[in-house]
Amino acid sequence: MSRLGRITRRTLLVGSVAIAGGVAFGTWRVRTPYENPLLDDLAEGEASFNPWVKVTASGITLIVPHADLGQGVASMQAALIAEEMDLDFGQFDTDFGEPAPAYWNTAAGSTDVPFLSSDDGLAANATRGLMNAVFKLMGMQLTGGSSSVPDSWVKLREAGATARETLKLAASREFDVPVSELATRSAAVVLPDGRTVPYTALAATAASLEPAQDVPLREPAEWRLIGKPMQRLDILAKSTGQQAYGIDLKIEGMQHAAVRANPRRGELLGFDAARALAMPGVVEVLPVTRGVAVVADHTWNAFQAVAAVECEWGPAPYPAEQAAHWAEVAASFTEERLDKVWREEGDVVAELNTGEVVEAEYRAPYVAHQPLEPLSAIVRVDEDGVEVWAGHQMPRFLQQKVAAITGHEPEQVRFHNQYMGGSFGHRLEFDNVTLCAEIANRRRGTPIKLTYTREEDFAQDYPRQIGMARGRGMVRDGRVQALDLAIATVSSSSSQMGRLGQSIPGPDGQIVAGVWNLPYAIPHFRVSGYKVPELAPTSSWRAVGASTGGFFAETFLDELIHAAGADPLEERLRLCNEPLSRKVLEAVGELSGWGTPMGPGRGRGIAFVESFGVQVAEVVEVTDTGAGIRIDRVFAVAEVGRVVDPVNFDNLFKGGVAWGLGHAMNCEITYADGMPQQSNFHVHAGLRLYQCPEITVRGLENGARVRGIGEPPVPPAAPALANAIFAATGKRLRDMPFSRQVSFV
Repeated sequence: MSRLGRITRRTLLVGSVAIAGGVAFGTWRVRTPYENPLLDDLAEGEASFNPWVKVTASGITLIVPHADLGQGVASMQAALIAEEMDLDFGQFDTDFGEPAPAYWNTAAGSTDVPFLSSDDGLAANATRGLMNAVFKLMGMQLTGGSSSVPDSWVKLREAGATARETLKLAASREFDVPVSELATRSAAVVLPDGRTVPYTALAATAASLEPAQDVPLREPAEWRLIGKPMQRLDILAKSTGQQAYGIDLKIEGMQHAAVRANPRRGELLGFDAARALAMPGVVEVLPVTRGVAVVADHTWNAFQAVAAVECEWGPAPYPAEQAAHWAEVAASFTEERLDKVWREEGDVVAELNTGEVVEAEYRAPYVAHQPLEPLSAIVRVDEDGVEVWAGHQMPRFLQQKVAAITGHEPEQVRFHNQYMGGSFGHRLEFDNVTLCAEIANRRRGTPIKLTYTREEDFAQDYPRQIGMARGRGMVRDGRVQALDLAIATVSSSSSQMGRLGQSIPGPDGQIVAGVWNLPYAIPHFRVSGYKVPELAPTSSWRAVGASTGGFFAETFLDELIHAAGADPLEERLRLCNEPLSRKVLEAVGELSGWGTPMGPGRGRGIAFVESFGVQVAEVVEVTDTGAGIRIDRVFAVAEVGRVVDPVNFDNLFKGGVAWGLGHAMNCEITYADGMPQQSNFHVHAGLRLYQCPEITVRGLENGARVRGIGEPPVPPAAPALANAIFAATGKRLRDMPFSRQVSFV
């Protein structure tokens, strides 16, 4: 019997807690909504109906609390509110708002549960409910896990509908007209005689009313914005160089800081600042956690001076050389380090003893986050409070971290989130903010702007997990008969959450993400995860575990299909037993013209990976030019339930494909003498413009749940590329980055 079909005692107990309304937490705590944080600062005559909408006599402000990392989420959130509130783009301002538990993420916890996304059974939904209850009780305000659209989809439309109907109630009171005779259009209430009353003119009356309750949402046929091409709110500013990011921000009276922390992640044993103190513009040199900081009159002087500080660094708390890291991973396929057998169908061991076994080993290296905008932060510490200006994805944890440094209460830390020039998981970490807080705490009353050099950004990054997979399989009569995949990685989840003072109970699903949930009915199928003891500290990287797991699973499956003499797409379709996944595979086959002749030196590769509940299939076409591999075209299809904005969907999907290709081709972080050897883009290069293929994407809307597209395009890119290169050259690529084995043009 499949382990996927069993309900364990622990699962049943956990589910029962959620079904009972939160026995462990108290029903009232789980069900009671958080207070509206906007009510705290409302002036006379200003109205707020919920945490996302504020209307005053001078304008309308929509709160978009999910952090915008370049993925366009600020526009998405605003569009969902505006759809129901009858606002047009240009009729409102947006603000990220201040951190508040009211902005807890209702979706991020529900995808990281040990159930298939297609499982709507009692235990699965109960566990999802429990995870959501935990996130609510923690007030977990989080941007990550491709959860912004799923989290926002219902509640922001409800926020807009509530605001619309409350404003109609205000107009009904002012003009003595039944609500049933009122309509709304373009930020105004429309009276029966055709006159329009701007929402802003109704703010004072609306402020005295209880917000409307249980307002039904509009049917898709009535939508004006959702599903239609939109121009993102930030596109003009970004296209003309006017967009201000966190690194661009200036606060009156601020001083500038730069840091050097131990590149081995150990302690600072000592330093000599004599040369730095004699340099122009230097105000102070001081020790900070694991390193030194320079405060100066501007950033360049701070950079120059901190480089002149002579530091004695302590040893790394992990193996000093890269070979030892790989050796530790390779030594982790043991019973003692078995984290969990995530899937076991049929009898893999018995089946593999009946014939010739196909075996292969794969490796995925550490890789850096490398956003284009280096880390920065501004912090001002006063006796009665702290202000922080930075871009971050977990603002309430940030408040706690800063408060612990300055001695304030978390609610005394005001955080102003900023537009970010990329993250890919990088801005889930806190070092730039906490180090800035350390410096600012020493210079109270003066705003301190800390800016990282690119080299320091690389040196202090928490990279993607390192991992290895060992596959064994068997084919018979032209079909895949058995697949046994063992995966060993360090736990980026444990590493990251440990720095937050949190623990990860139970097995780590990210070790086998994108693998255990494959929708293939292979008769004998086992997926095992092994936890490698922490080596270099790691963190969430775009698509987290699936970014490595997808490569392991779909390249080895391709090897088995080739050994069987079957067609890569047809055999995947034959094995596929999940309807939404099957439609994705069929769609990518149709979109790519799978099966049409390619010509000499050319090849197609396909891969399918589900991550964050999103099924994605990609087909890559390459040409072996003789001088190297050229990636010609990519075709990609994803099941997302609903495409909110086709333009942004297209851009975000294509960007994810390009990101996945570039990192598979070129990127790795290696350690020597305890330090990362790669320090900038020239030795950790993403996809170059001249290498970027033509990318065609399609979003399917068959699923009942609305999903996000920020991360899911990444995992299939590497295996699809590797499989295409094999089809063109006959060479199997089992180690990333591929550029160590083939050349690209």
